[in-house]
Amino acid sequence: MTAPASGLVLGLETSCDETAAAVVAGGRDVLSSVVSSQVDLHVRYGGVVPEIAGRAHLEQIVPVVSEALAAAGLDRSGAPVSPSGLESIGAVAATVGPGLIGALLVGVSFAKSLALAWGVPFVGVNHLEGHLYASLLEDPDLELPVVVLIVSGGHTLLVALEKPGHYAVLGETLDDAAGEAFDKVARFLGLGYPGGPGVERAAREGDPAAVALPRPMLGDGLDFSFSGLKTAVVQHVTRHPEVSTPDVAASFQAAAVDVLVDKTLVAADSIGARGICLAGGVAANTSLRERIVGAGAEAGLRVFLPSRAMCTDNAAMIAAAGHFRLAMDGASPMSTGADASLRFPGHEPRR
Repeated sequence: MTAPASGLVLGLETSCDETAAAVVAGGRDVLSSVVSSQVDLHVRYGGVVPEIAGRAHLEQIVPVVSEALAAAGLDRSGAPVSPSGLESIGAVAATVGPGLIGALLVGVSFAKSLALAWGVPFVGVNHLEGHLYASLLEDPDLELPVVVLIVSGGHTLLVALEKPGHYAVLGETLDDAAGEAFDKVARFLGLGYPGGPGVERAAREGDPAAVALPRPMLGDGLDFSFSGLKTAVVQHVTRHPEVSTPDVAASFQAAAVDVLVDKTLVAADSIGARGICLAGGVAANTSLRERIVGAGAEAGLRVFLPSRAMCTDNAAMIAAAGHFRLAMDGASPMSTGADASLRFPGHEPRR
């Protein structure tokens, strides 16, 4: 493994509705992390509007990057503001996919421009690979191998992480991701956007056993399916319009969490993992966090829960992933483009 010319990497994340920049040293030490959320722009539409997201990234990318550099003690050229022992930025990493194509292009284009101006390597990073590094950033002594459950609005994956850059997909969603199901159920129940927090708030007042809902594919391999669960919610409410919304929310959340926790434990056992990590926006869900900690303890597994700031999209995880990707594979070609449908690194196509 070849070390980067400098240990400092500037990371950019613009895959969806957060404009983020961060400076990370040595792939482990977060010197700054700035995130500008677009939730207020999209809430009136009940979801992310790609055109609005792209324009907001264009407006925010310069101030967000400037703030991240300043917070790390660097000037706009990526060099230390004063003699402090810091190095200059040694590479610029950006999310190249998956995500919204217009949003991705903003970050990729800006990152390439900075890399050319500063004379440093550009590194294209897979957004999902970035999520794996959230755990390593906050717990550098994490004992490997671990199973990482990446659970977000667009993706649900079980990944075996052996060491940085070496992982395998154990299971994935066959249709709706868990976060997507949360969003759709929240929209149907009138719980607002973003859907995950809306469902969680309503579920606190409900009975998780009030509505009998299916646990899709429970006990059937390591893949996931959540579209049927969403449909079961719609059908039940349609047939029983008098049902309590908090009860429906609590029952839906319990069903989704049951499936996520059970399959994660099976995956951990299948590879002899030493621990379990959560990643992605849905990893901020309190019920999921509590259940996975309890189940892991019963199984004798250490469970690492990233901070809620590291669950949502951020650039620190992209900078960390970029550090290790640069060390393993070298710089990405400047011809590297954004790919809205980019698969997880090393993902084997389904037969």
